[in-house]
Order: sequence, then structure tokens, then C-alpha cells
Amino acid sequence: MDMRARPYRSVLYIPGSKDRALEKARGLPCDAVIFDLEDAVAPAEKIAARDTLQTALAQSYGNRTRIVRINGLDTEWGEADARAAADMDCDAVLLPKVESAAQLDALAALCAKPLWAMMETPLGMLNAAEIAAHPKLAGMVMGTNDLAKELQSRFRPDRLPMQAGLGLCLLAAKAHGCVIVDGVYNAFKDDEGLKVECDQGRDMGFDGKTLIHPAQLDIANTAFAPSEAEVDLARRQIEAFETAEAEGQGVAVVDGKIVENLHVATAREILAKAEAIETLSAE
Repeated sequence: MDMRARPYRSVLYIPGSKDRALEKARGLPCDAVIFDLEDAVAPAEKIAARDTLQTALAQSYGNRTRIVRINGLDTEWGEADARAAADMDCDAVLLPKVESAAQLDALAALCAKPLWAMMETPLGMLNAAEIAAHPKLAGMVMGTNDLAKELQSRFRPDRLPMQAGLGLCLLAAKAHGCVIVDGVYNAFKDDEGLKVECDQGRDMGFDGKTLIHPAQLDIANTAFAPSEAEVDLARRQIEAFETAEAEGQGVAVVDGKIVENLHVATAREILAKAEAIETLSAE
């Protein structure tokens, strides 16, 4: 399955240094895993974590997308991380705090894997279009904790302080065909708060959400999957439009609403996503 065609409803962070967590991830119902060599690994463990992660990735994680987050290339570990990740059995390499296409050029020179970018600084937001246009970039991850820190903003359930940044990155990702997943929700025991934020992210157009705890998986998987009602409507829209076309008409009407080509395109995308999720779940 092409990377952009895969589901990314739930993208779970796993420390690259913890054998138990790496093993547990094989059986979790997440669409993708970010194997973290950066924030989740203490400085004293960073070198050993590369070998630990490489050994873990040599064993199957099923059809989950496997993304390795390295340390920044401006750190003492970043370049060695990138060279190690190039030899790992992973689908992509994630670079933290990306603020320019030049940073992706530097990583691409060290690693031939598809690249993902952490978007977590004001400058990164302002340069989102340049970053998303990079030929090696396949995905973006919102780093909302770091962004809030840089903005010096207060937490609000509606995330109003970071709407500008989220919107800039969404526009850039959609314009250049990149996957884009929303930032984490820190209160992993607050199911209702997580659901509200997942629903907001889905409404905005994010492909899924990054998660810090397995307990958050079910809520994210539900929020970012087409509902039964959406699938049913999509099928009826396609059927009605095809019938209208066969009768020489350019539009159809479903549930009292006009259905045109653009609605049919969206309906086909909904069905394709539902099918991809079903395939992933079966495997």
C-alpha cells in the first residue's frame, strides 16, 4: 500500500530504548508507530537505543507504518541517528523542529528513506509551504507541545492560540499531497477531552492524531475513521450520481441536497479510506 493511501488514524509514540514497549507495540491496534530516539530517550541511553531499535525493527510490526524519529541534526546524536535509521527496516524518518527545506536536504544526504517533518516552531509554521514542497517529504507531524511553549500560549480546549499554525501546516500538506497528523493530547486519562480534540482535528482535515498512551487508541481510531452513516451516504451519492449521468443529467439529489462531481470525488475517498482501514485491521 502506498504511504499516502494508508490509514493514519492513530500514530503512537514508542520509546526506542524500551524493549518491553517495543514488543508490546506489535499487538496494539494503531495505524502507525513513531519509534522515538529523541524526547523519550535519556541522553545516556541514546547511543544504545539505536541498536535496540534496529533489533526490534528487524522483526515484523505487521502492516503498521514504522516511522523513526531521530534527534535533530544540530545535536551530538543527530547525524549518527540518521545514518543508523538509513539501515533500519522502517518506512520513514522523522526530523524534529523542521524550519526550512534545507534541513530536509541535510537529512536526505544522510538517509535515503522517505522523510517526515515535525512542525513545532513559529518559523516552521511560517515556512510550512516550503517544507511540504520538498520532494522527499511524505508526512508532517504537529508538535503542539513545543509550539505552545514557543508561542507562550495558554491551554484552551478549542486550541484557539495555535489555530493559525495548525491551519498553515494543513494548507501546505494538502497542497503538496503530504500526510499530516495532529499533535498529542497530554491528559491520557481524559477520554472526553481527547474525543473533543480528535473530533476537532478530524473536522479540520487532519489524517489522524499522534498519541502518547495505548489507552488513547480506540478514541482516535473511531474519530478519524468514516462513520457508518458517512459510508452509507457516500454509497448513495455515488449511486444517485451515476444514475443521473446515465439519464444525461449533471447533478443528482440525495437527502434533499445537490450532489455534483466534487461530492462524488469525496464520496469515493471516504469509501477508499474505509476499505483501507478494513484491510489494515484484517492484517
